[in-house]
Amino acid sequence: MRLHFIRHTRPDIARGVCYGQSDIPLAASFAEEAEDVRARLNERLEGRTPTRIYSSPLSRCRRLSEALGYEAPILDARLLELNFGEWELQRFDEITDPRLQLWYDDYLHVAPTGGESFTEQAARVADFIEELRDELAQNEDSSAYEVLVFTHGGVLLSAGLWAGWYPLEEAFSHQSPYGAICTLEL
Repeated sequence: MRLHFIRHTRPDIARGVCYGQSDIPLAASFAEEAEDVRARLNERLEGRTPTRIYSSPLSRCRRLSEALGYEAPILDARLLELNFGEWELQRFDEITDPRLQLWYDDYLHVAPTGGESFTEQAARVADFIEELRDELAQNEDSSAYEVLVFTHGGVLLSAGLWAGWYPLEEAFSHQSPYGAICTLEL
């Protein structure tokens, strides 16, 4: 079974704005970027038809899924980006919360005010992967499954962490660009 985690394309938001789980629009270059994702995904699939399609509930992920012809993905909140709580839609350099420095010092374990830490996000992504693996493994032909997961950068990092590609402390040095595809073989 292969899980293809696909990061949404570039959002239409200023650099430095903390947007996490906020539902923001995609850049005007969306159609062009989606075609690039389509070409790379088709190479990964090697002619195989996806068995299941999942998506974060946020429109930036659903829109990419739909643009690629997968119009009814299964929505799963475990595929949401990191929850930045009270910091959502604020510029990082304008956040006055005293917890910001604590978060900068240990963003892996410290949660933004009202949000979640990266380790909490990684745990919910691991729960998604393990539940899907266990469910699909009950089928005799599960090795042939191709699962598409339209999601966010933090989820791709969490999936790579789950797969053992890097230790927790190095996760953020592996950030994927917008439109990236990360494939796990289970």
